[in-house]
Amino acid sequence: SSRVVEIQSQMSERAVELLGLPEDRPCLLLDVGCGSGLSGDYISEEGHYWIGMDISRAMLDVAVEREVEGDLLLGDVGHGLPFRPGTFDGCISISAVQWLCNADKKSHSPPKRLYRFFSTLYTALARGSRAVLQLYPENSEQLELITSQAMRAGFTGGMVVDYPNSAKAKKFFLCLFVGTSGTLPKGLGTECANEEPHQAKFTNERTRFRNIKGKSVKKSRDWILEKKERRRRQGKEVRADTKYTGRKRRPHF
Repeated sequence: SSRVVEIQSQMSERAVELLGLPEDRPCLLLDVGCGSGLSGDYISEEGHYWIGMDISRAMLDVAVEREVEGDLLLGDVGHGLPFRPGTFDGCISISAVQWLCNADKKSHSPPKRLYRFFSTLYTALARGSRAVLQLYPENSEQLELITSQAMRAGFTGGMVVDYPNSAKAKKFFLCLFVGTSGTLPKGLGTECANEEPHQAKFTNERTRFRNIKGKSVKKSRDWILEKKERRRRQGKEVRADTKYTGRKRRPHF
């Protein structure tokens, strides 16, 4: 319907705006989950070039019929992106990335698929560029899953929330930086005093994946305490920490 087209166009405009592209030269952008190429139309109007990738052949057929200007690629981004390092000056995605959280096949592991997507996206983007992914998360766990895999792949950045106090207009944009840690843009409609909590800031917060260089080993006491602390911050019920937290149980035979 025309309403859907209108919303899609608005979100594409906002996503491209959040990319903060240089104004003096045309850029090459990747559109993840490009569908029938509505975002691409806006990118073309702005004088940039684009390649769109989508899992739906039917949608891409519509894009071909509409004679969009971008190049189109059929593929599942959960298998990774087939591009050379540093190909793109930016990436946008409109309401597509949350689908990677669904396990459609027995063999599908959402964390692995997200990591594969984000790590190959990180490689495909030029240093200093951004990816802006608008998504419809089902809950806070989904947001945590998506953002943690993005950080694991090397991105910094965070969630920009437009109109956080409006049920209808509220929109989530995961704004990711490659190789430089920019300042997270402000969400629209957040001019009121209590805006801070809406900005999930984890610029440079890669400490959770400290690895061999002094990291909290998975399932260790520190790792468990960090995880519990995160869940408390999300307002979840978490058992109190005790001296037994993270202790191995002895096997009973």
